[in-house]
Amino acid sequence: MPRLFEIEHVEQNDVDNLRALTRRASPVSLLSTSTKGDLASSIYYRDILAPLGLADEMRVLLRDGARTWGLFVLCRAESSVPFSRAELADARAISVPVTEALRQSFVRTGTDPGTIADGTGLVTIDGAERIVAMSRTAQVIIADLQEDGLDEDRYCPYALRSLAARARTVAVGESVRSHARTRSGRWVSLNACAMGENDRLTIAIGPPELSELMAVVLDAYGLSPRHRQITEMVLRGHSTEEIMTALRLSKNTLAGYFTKIFETTGVRSRSELAGEIFLRHYQPRLGHGQLTLDGRLMADLDSGRS
Repeated sequence: MPRLFEIEHVEQNDVDNLRALTRRASPVSLLSTSTKGDLASSIYYRDILAPLGLADEMRVLLRDGARTWGLFVLCRAESSVPFSRAELADARAISVPVTEALRQSFVRTGTDPGTIADGTGLVTIDGAERIVAMSRTAQVIIADLQEDGLDEDRYCPYALRSLAARARTVAVGESVRSHARTRSGRWVSLNACAMGENDRLTIAIGPPELSELMAVVLDAYGLSPRHRQITEMVLRGHSTEEIMTALRLSKNTLAGYFTKIFETTGVRSRSELAGEIFLRHYQPRLGHGQLTLDGRLMADLDSGRS
């Protein structure tokens, strides 16, 4: 796994690197095709597949529009028959419903149960990608990432390492951002900044701002660009008349858009639309007691469950 991570997220120069795949038109790639039959020219093949007794590899992006939600990989042993054209076609066809199911699962499981730590935690990592300092809040959040977390050697989780790899390619003082899923089904925001000192990086990790989460959630619902634009305006408090004027839409046209939006998100009105997206994904416990500024129950804080 450490070597695989280096190839995919640090070196990023192999023929079927994940980032290269996201820029291709087809969601399916075959390593033997990408290397023109010369598998040994791929460092990924030499360092990962060959030592495991594997030969060719098929990668299938789970992509919907511009956003890639995931990836699944199928490998063939050296003694196996090659992938066929029919199997490539099957993989291409399967990618569509699998992508939709994965995207929708983020909506169904995206509710904030109130288990994430309040506020933002800070992590400092060195040039060897080891954690040298970490706040208590960051430790709680990192422990909930979809990985094994930290070991005794203060090893940095891959979610943070991949962001650090990107941060090391930008100028000192600039920051890069990503989002990660936790075991409890929550999104967390990660923001890394190069310090320019001893090759160290500072990473802030915590609950995402509503504006950040909105982009991910609206993509998860699979709204069209126009439906998404209208939904964003609703969430920002614009009236029907303001939306009609800004987008130059008639009342009947806008009503038709709202009907489709309501069908897609499973609601019946504008107020339910705001409630579904805001309350479900950002502040679901509103009305259940005195809240902190970011929507956590004060009772939880008082009892030490923050």
